[in-house]
This record gives sequence, structure tokens and C-alpha cells, in this order.
Amino acid sequence: MTQLALVIDLNVCVGCSACVTSCKEWNTSSEGGGGMVDKNPYGKDPTGTFFNRVQTFEVGEYPNVETVHFPKSCLHCEDPPCVPVCPTGASYKRKEDGIVLVDYDKCIGCKYCSWACPYGAREIDEKQKVMKKCTLCVDRIYDTTLPEARRKPACVLACPTSARLFGDVHDPMSEVSVAINERGGYQLMPEWGTRPSNHYLPRRKMKAQVTEESLNRIDNPLKKEEQRAPVSSDLPSLDDFLF
Repeated sequence: MTQLALVIDLNVCVGCSACVTSCKEWNTSSEGGGGMVDKNPYGKDPTGTFFNRVQTFEVGEYPNVETVHFPKSCLHCEDPPCVPVCPTGASYKRKEDGIVLVDYDKCIGCKYCSWACPYGAREIDEKQKVMKKCTLCVDRIYDTTLPEARRKPACVLACPTSARLFGDVHDPMSEVSVAINERGGYQLMPEWGTRPSNHYLPRRKMKAQVTEESLNRIDNPLKKEEQRAPVSSDLPSLDDFLF
């Protein structure tokens, strides 16, 4: 059975939020996204709907600290808790590809699904009053009018460091499965038993060997100044001619 998902490489994610903006742009303009409406986006208390967010925080204790950028969206769980709690059947999981979606025509905005989701991956659209979430750009990945290489979620195509991979995690030969197996990919909070399809590739600890010579810039303008002969104090200066 196919299970489409994202694999995010935390080692190369730089927190640029290109995935956030591209997701917002595509799903707001496309019919499949259903719109990601903002309510009073430039006012005192702006609200907005996002399918993907990047959380940035520091880990460790000074002086041994590092910044971690952690993108998070719907994890398209294999056992999604948001589906059985929906009173209208608006939340459902597709059998053909494992994508978890919301039928906006059935959604009544009760927020039960958001309470059931342990990852906080669902948001209410304040204007349309329906729950929304990542669709893995389902309208895009099956669009045969696009070149095959472009049939990927907008966030994957926009990532400048290729930190986001997309594919079938049930296919052992797929790019995502190989990355998970070879680099120790893990699920977010597996203790909840939801079996998230999205995986994360862990950060790799790297120690940089920095030498004294490498800190000196070759184009340092001060080096040119050092090469000049010292100016004698006996020579006339500009002040001697002006005053």
C-alpha cells in the first residue's frame, strides 16, 4: 500500500521559511488548496492559516548552544486520531496514497480534529470556519499537465538546500525510504501510537577544525596598510599648509 510522505533533513534546514511562503502561495491560489485565508493580516491582532510552519529554538547551555530549525506540518499518520473523532466524516485518509484530507463541504469547524491531533497540525480558517491542513499538494502531485519532475509539493520544490524529500515511505527502494534507513530517520513523538508517515533526519554533530591562518582574510585591507613604509613625523602635513 502506498504511503506518500515528507522526509525533512534537519541537518541542512536553515530556517529560511521558503517552504512556508511557497506553501502559502500555492495553496492560496490553487483550487485544490481551498484557499489559506488571512483575517486582518496587517492589523493589531493578525490571524492567518498556514499548512506549514518552521519553529526555531536553541538547544544546549551557553557556551555550547546551537540553533535548530524544525519545520512541521500534518504528518499524515498511518493511524490518524483526527479521523475517528470527526462527527461528520470530513476528515478522512485516502486508501490509494495514505494522504489525510479534509472535505470542506462536510466540515462544521467544531475543532475536534485539532484537539485530537497531538502535533498541532490543524488550523481553523477564521473566515471560512473550516479546519485546514497540509494536503501534500494533492492537486499538484497528480497534475499530468506538469512535467514529472515538478509533480511534488510546493515546499519540496522551493527548498534551497534540498532539506525536504517526498515519496512513498512504504517503497523500500524510494529516495525517502533509503534516506530513513541509511541516516536513522525518526518519527515525531512515536509514543502517541499514531505512526506518523513524515520522518525527520537527525542533525549530525560536526566539529570544525579552525586554524589561526584560516581566520586571516587574504583580502584584508589592513595587510596592505602594513606593507606601506611608515610616514615620518618630520614631513609636512596638510595642517602645515592650511594653518
